[in-house]
Amino acid sequence: MVTGDASRTELLWGEPVSAGQLAAAERGYARCGLAEQLLWERLSVFEGAFGTDAVREVCASDALPPAVLLPVLDRLAPVALLPVDDLFDGEEDTPRYWMPHPMRAVGARRLTARGDRWAVVLRHRGWCARLARRASDWWQSGRQLDARDLALRELPDLAVAMDPTTAPLSPSAEADTAVEIAVSLWFLWVACGRVAEGRTRLRHALSVHSGPPSSRALWLAAFLELESGRPEDADPLLVQAWAAAVRERDDRTLGLLSHLRGATALYQGRTRAAAAEFRDALALMGHFPDFGPTRELCWAALALSLTRTDPEAAQEALDQLVLDPASRRAWAGRDLWAEAWTHHARAELLAWDGERERAADHARRALRGHLALGSAVGAACAAELLAQLRLMAGRAASAAHLLGAVNLLRTSVFDASYTPAEYCATVRDRSETALRGLLDDPELRRAYEEGARIGLFALAETA
Repeated sequence: MVTGDASRTELLWGEPVSAGQLAAAERGYARCGLAEQLLWERLSVFEGAFGTDAVREVCASDALPPAVLLPVLDRLAPVALLPVDDLFDGEEDTPRYWMPHPMRAVGARRLTARGDRWAVVLRHRGWCARLARRASDWWQSGRQLDARDLALRELPDLAVAMDPTTAPLSPSAEADTAVEIAVSLWFLWVACGRVAEGRTRLRHALSVHSGPPSSRALWLAAFLELESGRPEDADPLLVQAWAAAVRERDDRTLGLLSHLRGATALYQGRTRAAAAEFRDALALMGHFPDFGPTRELCWAALALSLTRTDPEAAQEALDQLVLDPASRRAWAGRDLWAEAWTHHARAELLAWDGERERAADHARRALRGHLALGSAVGAACAAELLAQLRLMAGRAASAAHLLGAVNLLRTSVFDASYTPAEYCATVRDRSETALRGLLDDPELRRAYEEGARIGLFALAETA
């Protein structure tokens, strides 16, 4: 999209590209052979960095068969690409590249002129869908940090594939793919703290979806409303999702919805109803769920719903988490999300037994676990529980620091309409009431401000 005047700049993908940069890129393109030019054009569909596997999947064609792609890539790289060092654990040491914006502008223009752009865009979207499914599979198999890192690393490309309005033909033509990717990345939105982004992307994809949404898409939409502090907006989506799951005969999603109804009830302080829903979820989900919250997380949620009304039953649920044959994994991975909530439940039970230091240790572990994943909701709940325990131990300043850090977290992550769960609000209200009796307003305000400056990551190690 050249603006016409050589002295002006053009905007491509939100980045300014000068006329001089475009001219230099055009000269580099003209010096390349036909094979290098074809690959240059096809690589322009990538929004972020890419590896050799992605090049093979997206860029291969009759004119560029897979057998010749990598030698062509090696010749093209010094001319049009920058090397990227962004490997993460569990990945083989394969080279990755990024195409600067002037080169992309030239490649995109030539690809469109050749008439091949939409075919390559569709191949790119298919690759993104497979990538999102792989990340989801990694999450379920215990490679949770790898799954999160993979999704975040490839998010520039995944994001454009979740936008149906950039697809060929019409937005509705690729809405299925956009929704599929958003649903596969459920863990990134819900467990790894990107709730607002996930909600926006899924709502956008569903807004141009021509057919009825799948039960899993509706389940995720409801989950994101709940995590955004809007349980009243989650309720109608839950009803629609249940009807869709029955229509689809999808027992796994019925289990997911039972878990989510339990989470909604727990959010609203209806602990008895929550416990019943979590038990239903455990009865409906399979031994090794291929999608969504695991049995371990369900047991942890059941324990959490019982800690304040039936501590003995809560302890039995935590014991069952270990004893349940269906919860024993055949792989060496870990459900870090479930572990964090399990530590939270153990902290509640130990506090009830009067073992405050052991309770504080488990609350710290819960806080660290949620912070490691990126869950703002879980981190806030764990920090507020730890603050209550520090207050009970006579450490008012430490408690106030934690609450101040939580205030900063919530205002930076959630909008003004966010309302904390009743389950956590009770703990917070008690702590604030007690702090106001120990510190005057200026002291309490200063303590909150100091906690916000220190931050939850540091306080998780020292509080």
